[in-house]
Amino acid sequence: MFRNLITRHPVPFDAEAGARAAADVPVDAGDLVAGAAGCSPYLATLIARERDWLADLWDNDPEAALDDILTMLAQAEGDASVALRVAKRRVALLVGLADLGGVWPVMRATAALTRFADAALGKALSVSLTKAAKGPVTGDGGLVAIAMGKMGAGELNYSSDIDLVLLFDEGRYDPGDYAEARAILLRVARRAMALLSDITAEGYVFRTDLRLRPDPASTPIVLSMEAAERYYEAMGRTWERAAWIKARAAAGAIAAGEGFLDRMTPFVWRRHLDFAVVEEAHDMRRRIRDHKGLAGEWQVPGHDVKLGQGGIREIEFLTQTQQIIAGGRDPSLRVRGTLEGLDRLVDAGWVAAGDRDVLTVQYRHLRAVEHRVQMVQDAQTHRIPKDAEGLRRLACFMGTDDTDAFVADLRDRMRAVEAITDPSFATPDRHEGPTAIEGAEAITDRWTTYPALRSGRARTIFARLRPGLLAALSAAARPEEALAAFDGFLRGLPSGVQLFSLFEANPRLIALLADICATAPDLARHLSQHAEVLDAVIDGSFLAPLPEEWEAPALDPAEFEESMTVLRRWHREEHFRIGVHLLRRLVDPGTAGTAYAALAQAVLSASWDVALAETARRYGRVPGLRLAALGMGSLGVGRLTARSDLDLVILHDGAEADAVSDGRRQLGPGQWAARFTQVLITVLTAPMGEGRLYEVDMRLRPSGKQGPVATPLSGFVSYQATEAWMWEHMALTRARAIAGDDELRAAAEDARRAAIRESRFSHDEVVSGLAGMRARLADAGRTGAGLSVKSGPGRMQDIELAAQAHALIAGAAERGVAEQLSVDGWLDAAARADLVAAHRLLSRVQQVLRLLTGDDPPGDLGAGGDAFLAKAVGMDDAAAVSAACDVVAAQAAEHVDAALARAGVMAEPLGEAGE
Repeated sequence: MFRNLITRHPVPFDAEAGARAAADVPVDAGDLVAGAAGCSPYLATLIARERDWLADLWDNDPEAALDDILTMLAQAEGDASVALRVAKRRVALLVGLADLGGVWPVMRATAALTRFADAALGKALSVSLTKAAKGPVTGDGGLVAIAMGKMGAGELNYSSDIDLVLLFDEGRYDPGDYAEARAILLRVARRAMALLSDITAEGYVFRTDLRLRPDPASTPIVLSMEAAERYYEAMGRTWERAAWIKARAAAGAIAAGEGFLDRMTPFVWRRHLDFAVVEEAHDMRRRIRDHKGLAGEWQVPGHDVKLGQGGIREIEFLTQTQQIIAGGRDPSLRVRGTLEGLDRLVDAGWVAAGDRDVLTVQYRHLRAVEHRVQMVQDAQTHRIPKDAEGLRRLACFMGTDDTDAFVADLRDRMRAVEAITDPSFATPDRHEGPTAIEGAEAITDRWTTYPALRSGRARTIFARLRPGLLAALSAAARPEEALAAFDGFLRGLPSGVQLFSLFEANPRLIALLADICATAPDLARHLSQHAEVLDAVIDGSFLAPLPEEWEAPALDPAEFEESMTVLRRWHREEHFRIGVHLLRRLVDPGTAGTAYAALAQAVLSASWDVALAETARRYGRVPGLRLAALGMGSLGVGRLTARSDLDLVILHDGAEADAVSDGRRQLGPGQWAARFTQVLITVLTAPMGEGRLYEVDMRLRPSGKQGPVATPLSGFVSYQATEAWMWEHMALTRARAIAGDDELRAAAEDARRAAIRESRFSHDEVVSGLAGMRARLADAGRTGAGLSVKSGPGRMQDIELAAQAHALIAGAAERGVAEQLSVDGWLDAAARADLVAAHRLLSRVQQVLRLLTGDDPPGDLGAGGDAFLAKAVGMDDAAAVSAACDVVAAQAAEHVDAALARAGVMAEPLGEAGE
C-alpha cells in the first residue's frame, strides 16, 4: 500500500513539521500531502482536484496505480482530450508524491513519466488516425513517433516537454498514393500534437517540440523515412549524431521505426573514433552557456541546475561524447540511458570507476533538485531561485529547513561534477616541463604552411596542443631528433582537425607520439599517412595482453573490395598495436615475433575465404577441388618482424582431372587454382587507400618462377622426390601448412615430412651444398657486421642454413632453429647450443631494428632508438649490442666452419634456383 511505502519526511513546510522531521517521527500520508501542498501551488491544485482519486491511492500500490491510469487512458472513449488531461493530472500527482515521499527513487520517477508519455503519445496518434485516416492510410499508417532526448532515454523530468521526430514508412504506399498519404499523415500529426499540447480547461498533457527533425525550418512536421535517411547521409551534423544516440521508437508504427533506427546506425556510430566531436561538443556547450548567460563564476542562487557549470547537462555531455567517439567500434556502448552509459564506459575503460561513482550520485541528486524546482509551478525551468523565500521553499522540498546548509551542499555537489567534466571539454594546462629545444623556432615557424594546419579550426586546436607537445618532445634523450621526427610526422599529415581533437581529448597519445618520434622516426613518418591507427590506442583493449590467436573481423564475401578495405584497417591497427607493445616493452622481441606471425596467419585465413568467394563468383566451383597454402621461411616457423613479407606455396588436390567449374566460364582444377591464387595475391598485395596487407613471395614453389602459381599435391610430391634442388629440401624443413582445407593441409604436412625423411640427398651432399651456399653468399658481398644481423658468416641466415642442413641430414621435421638444433646429428652439442644462443640474440636485435627502420645495415638510430634497442635486449647501450652481435656471430661462424672442415667435402654449385 502506498501509505506504508513512504520512507521519509522530505517537506518540513512549517515549524511543527520541521520539528517532527528533526525528531525522526514517522511520516504519514497527511503530512506528505500537507507538505507537498504547502511548498507547491501546482501540487496543491492537483490535490484539490483529485481528492477522491487520492483517497483511493493510499490503498493502492504505486506501480499498480500507474497501471490503472494507463489502462483507463487506453480504454477511454469519447473526448480523448479530457481523458489525456485527467490521466496527466493523476500521473503528475502520483509521481510527485512518490518522489517526495521516497517511495520511488528519482530515476524510477523519470521512468514512470516516460511510460506515461509513451502511452499519451500512442493514444493521441491512434485517435487522430481514426478520425483523419482515409483512402490509402489504414491502421497505423506507417506513422511513427521517434522519441528523442530524455524521453528517448526513459528519463523525462517532472515538467518536461517531449522532443519528437515524426516519420512515415513510404514503402507502405504505392507511388500514385504517396502524395495523398503524406497529406493525410500531416493532418494526423497536427491533430495529435494539438491533443497533447493545447491548453484547455483541463490543462495540457505535454509541450511538444518537433525541431529535431531534419532541417526543421524548411520541412513539414512529418517526413518520409527515405527523405530523412537522405538528409542524414548527405548533411547530418555532429550534434544530430549525438541526438540520435537516445532515439527510440515510442508510438505508432514501432516496427517501422525500429527498422529506421537500425538504418541510422552507420550515421550515428562511425567505425573510426571521431574525436572532432569532442571539440564540437565543447563549442556547442560554450555557445549554450554564452547564450544563456551561464559562463564565468557562479553561485547556487540563480544557477541553472541543468545547463550551468557542474549541472545535469555536463554529465550527459560527457557520457554522450564518449559514447559517440567509441560506440562505432564497441557496440556495448550503444545505450540510451545516461547512468547505464556511464557504467558501460567504465566497463570499456573510457571512464574511471571513481569518476562514475561521483557522477552517478550527483546526477541522481541533481535530477531530484530539478524535479523539486519544476514541481513548484509545473514550470519548465531549471534555475535555482534567487530570492530567500524561493530558496527556503526548495530547501524544504529537499528535506531540510536549513537553507544555508542546502545551498552549501548543492554547491559542493556541483563543484564535484565540474571537477570531473571540465577536463573532458576544456584544455588542461600542459605547460609543465621544459619546452626549449635548440633550433626549434626554425622548424616550428614553418608548421603553419603544412596541409594539416590549413584550416583556422585546426590551428586553434593545435595552438592549445603545442606547449604540451613541445614539453613531451623536450623530454626525449635528444630533443632535436624527436622534434625533427615530429616535424616529418606533421608535414605528412593530409589534415589535422580530427587528429588534433583526438590528441586534445587524450593527452596520453601525445606522450606516445613523442615516444615514437624520439625512438622510431620511421614509424612516425608512417603514422602521418595512417594516423587513423591511433584510434586503436584509445580502445580499452589496446594495452591488454596480445592474444595468442587473432580473430579477424567478420567479412561479407559478397563485397570483395569492402572486405579488402575492412581487413586492411583491422590489420593496420593490430600491426601497430604489436609495435607499440614492443616499443613500450610490454612484450619482449621474441613475443612480438610470434604475435606478428599469428596476425599474418589470421589475415591470410580471412583473405583466403575472400579469395575463394570471389573466384567462385567469377568462375563457379570445381567439384571436389581443395586448396591449401604452405607458409615458408619465417612464416612457416611462426616468427615474423614488423616488415616481413609472406613466402607462400599454393597446393591443390581432390578434383578429377577432367572436372570443370560450374560457372559461366568453365575452368579445370589447375586453371581454377591458378586464378584463385592470383585473386589471393590481389587481396594481400593490392595497394588501396588503406594500404596493402603484405608483399607475397612465391619463388619457393616447385620450379621457382617458371613453375605454375598453384601446384597439384601429386606434382609437389613428385617434384620433391625427383627434381628438387638440395636447397629446396632445406627450405622445406621450415615449411608449415598454414591455410586452406584441413585435409589437404594434413596431406601437405605428411608430404613435407616424407620429403625430408626420404630425401635423396646424402649427408655429404647436404654438407657440400651448405658450403656452396655460404660461398656464394660471401661472393655476393653478404658479409655483415655490427647491427647488420641478417646476412654474413655466423649471422641469422648462416645459422638458419646450418640448422636446416642439420635437420635435413637427421630427417627431422622440426622447423625453428632451436627446435632443429635440439636434434642430435651432424653438429655437436656445444656447437648447437652456441648457435641457438647466437640466433636468439640476433633475432631479438633484428626484431627491434625492423620496427625502427627498413634499412640493412641500419643507419643512425638516434639516441632514442639506441636506448630502446639496448633496453629491449637487456644491455647497457647500442654499442654493447653491436659488439655482442659481432662476438656471437664470430663464434657461430667458427662452429659452422669447423663442422664443414671436419666433413672434408668440397662445396658444390647450387644451381640458378639456389641463388
